[in-house]
Amino acid sequence: MADTSSGLSTTELGEQGSRVVFCHGLFGQGKNWTQVGKALAERHRVTLVDMPDHGRSPWSERFDFLAVADQVASLLSADDPVALVGHSLGGKAAMVVALRHPELVERLCVVDVSPVAYANTGEFRGYMDAMLELEGTPAGSRAEVDEALAPHIPHPTVRAFLMQNLHRDHDRWTWRPNLEMLRRDLGVLGDWPADRLGDVDPYEGSVLWIAGASSSYVTDEYAPEMERLFPKVRRVTIKDAGHWVHSEQPAVFTEVLRRFVD
Repeated sequence: MADTSSGLSTTELGEQGSRVVFCHGLFGQGKNWTQVGKALAERHRVTLVDMPDHGRSPWSERFDFLAVADQVASLLSADDPVALVGHSLGGKAAMVVALRHPELVERLCVVDVSPVAYANTGEFRGYMDAMLELEGTPAGSRAEVDEALAPHIPHPTVRAFLMQNLHRDHDRWTWRPNLEMLRRDLGVLGDWPADRLGDVDPYEGSVLWIAGASSSYVTDEYAPEMERLFPKVRRVTIKDAGHWVHSEQPAVFTEVLRRFVD
């Protein structure tokens, strides 16, 4: 794990080949991509990024997609352009990087998100409310935390994912993400910064757009805007997967991504 000049914490895998950089989504950490990253590391240099306000990366006073994208961009070099992979929140940030700094991105993979504003963020607010209730409580067993979260977050897979962010600070439980700020700025997280991007040129590199078949984040309704901003986009929908498609169908996802970055 390394702290870069951007302040973002990263993990590096692999020592040869072209570079592949992963940006996780809300409540994620770079290590969420470890399985996929290791699968690519035989032929690529892989960077797993802890996004701002997540994992071991620094916290911010407010959420700003352009600022987040510029922090990610500071990890990259025009002399060594990357395949940039982003899921959900990280996918939006990755799209902004490609639009603002196209010389840094050789190709782009956007995972289960679209360049649009999503109005329904209530589910995530509920997660944050439940997590914040536990912030600072005495550090008993993780099973007790799981039991406390269950009435608010009934899906065990989602609870397990969120609890990867839980850690002991001496004798108290705390969470790695900057939950209070992220909850306050949840409307910004669900938005797409079209106005602030301005009259940006389309990104002309190759783009792979991966969707989970049972997810509502990628739909035909959103395709025209995706194709306007990313004219060389190819959409792949993975069966029996929802929003966390890379976790729900890791073998299929990895093979699809491998073919794209190779």
